Amino acid sequence: MDIIEKVKNFVEQECGKPESKYGFEPFEFHFVPVVRYAERLCDELGGDREVISIAAWMHDIGSIVYGREDHHITSAKIAVEKLSEFGYPQEKIGFVEKCILNHRGSQKRGRETLEEQIVAEADVLANFDEIAGIFKAAFVYEGLTQGQARESVLQKLTNKFEQLHFEKSKEIIRPKFEAVKILLGK
Repeated sequence: MDIIEKVKNFVEQECGKPESKYGFEPFEFHFVPVVRYAERLCDELGGDREVISIAAWMHDIGSIVYGREDHHITSAKIAVEKLSEFGYPQEKIGFVEKCILNHRGSQKRGRETLEEQIVAEADVLANFDEIAGIFKAAFVYEGLTQGQARESVLQKLTNKFEQLHFEKSKEIIRPKFEAVKILLGK
């Protein structure tokens, strides 16, 4: 079994545990789309595909295990531990760790490598595929009303679109963003 498959299986198992903070849904509705977008951007823009794929699989694992707060830090810590356990080369673990630490747009951390930017953008792009999950968070975790949720989701997706660095990412997601503006706009 190759390293990417091992990492994918680890993430899937963590999402499937009864103590998973958000249940199994994030695996199918967030992790899988993030990896798909990360690999697509890698194919189009370059970068180390293995590092990108591993970081995409593990970028939010800390929120599954410990909760959302500081999940970029807890995810990076889990990734370093798990990849070391798998015997992955230490120099490559550092690249994966940086991708995970710098994937959150809200943290305003500088991204120094193509791989870091690709993982961050893939995370943003995946939000446009699973708008139901953003609404679920607004209703269940944030306790918003229907009107508040509509405004919140539209604002979050607008902010995410504006975070995109690559023109390729904007090109990929623009039709969905335009649809969101029509559906959720007033």
